[in-house]
Amino acid sequence: MTPLVTLDDIRAAAERIRGVAVRTPLLQSSGLGVKCENFQPMGAFKIRGALNMLAQLSPDALAAGVITYSSGNHGQAVALAAQRLGAPAVVVMPETASQVKVDGVRRYGAEVIFAGTTSLHRKARAEAEVSARALTMVPPFDHPWIIAGAGTTGLEIVEQCPDVSVVYVPVGGGGLISGVAAAIKGLRPEVRVIGVEPSGAAKMTASRAEGRPVTLEKTSSISDGLLPLRPGDLTFAHVQAFVDDIVTVDDRAIVAAIGWLFREAKIVAEPSGATSVAGALRPGGALEPGTVAVVSGGNVSPADYLAYLR
Repeated sequence: MTPLVTLDDIRAAAERIRGVAVRTPLLQSSGLGVKCENFQPMGAFKIRGALNMLAQLSPDALAAGVITYSSGNHGQAVALAAQRLGAPAVVVMPETASQVKVDGVRRYGAEVIFAGTTSLHRKARAEAEVSARALTMVPPFDHPWIIAGAGTTGLEIVEQCPDVSVVYVPVGGGGLISGVAAAIKGLRPEVRVIGVEPSGAAKMTASRAEGRPVTLEKTSSISDGLLPLRPGDLTFAHVQAFVDDIVTVDDRAIVAAIGWLFREAKIVAEPSGATSVAGALRPGGALEPGTVAVVSGGNVSPADYLAYLR
């Protein structure tokens, strides 16, 4: 098993990505701290990990090109990082990908290949392209460089909110929560880190119950960025080591959180990005002082966003 990322790894990543990834604001709205990763250059936290990985590749690897598989945000991040570093990029996306995310990948100059509807379909096609074209794979979440880059979000949270007590983080494959939790527990072990999954895509919940990564038969949610069938081996290890709890929310709660962010914080969030807020605001809970939710992205089509606000 690859060792868990360290605070030093995350601090090194912060220096490496400086100047492209931005230090996003942490806004206070109605008792909740909102970490606005939707303000990143390509609209999501994914630029942190993608850039951290590409910046460590050799010149020969960059010249040959990179590839990833993604429902959208990681693909846009790899495309943007590759554009900044002068590397060709290929992104394998689902046939059901949001058009706004497909357009974003192409806007940054990457080639798009469509393959199936699940993360396993996309991964298989990307691996085939690696073999055929000698490209370097940039995994969406299960890699120490990706996790360390995502963890820079956690460094900023502790700096921006000194009284932070609990942090809610959306959970897809687990890269973001792995990095954020590693950073926060390395700096402030008493701060609780809680992952939030859609109830229709609760692979980390199922894996924690089994004590090992498990593969779901299917996933379904409006949170299209949180639909991997299985967490990564490395991300699961980080969650087991650093995360205090995982909770689930349904799509109705996620839609309500999108509306709450619009009304209370004037923030546009995609469903995946608002899932953390749904967890923080879930019925029966109370916002304790120092609560922060990471809004991981804001790439949503105007038509879909309007429908969520109705």
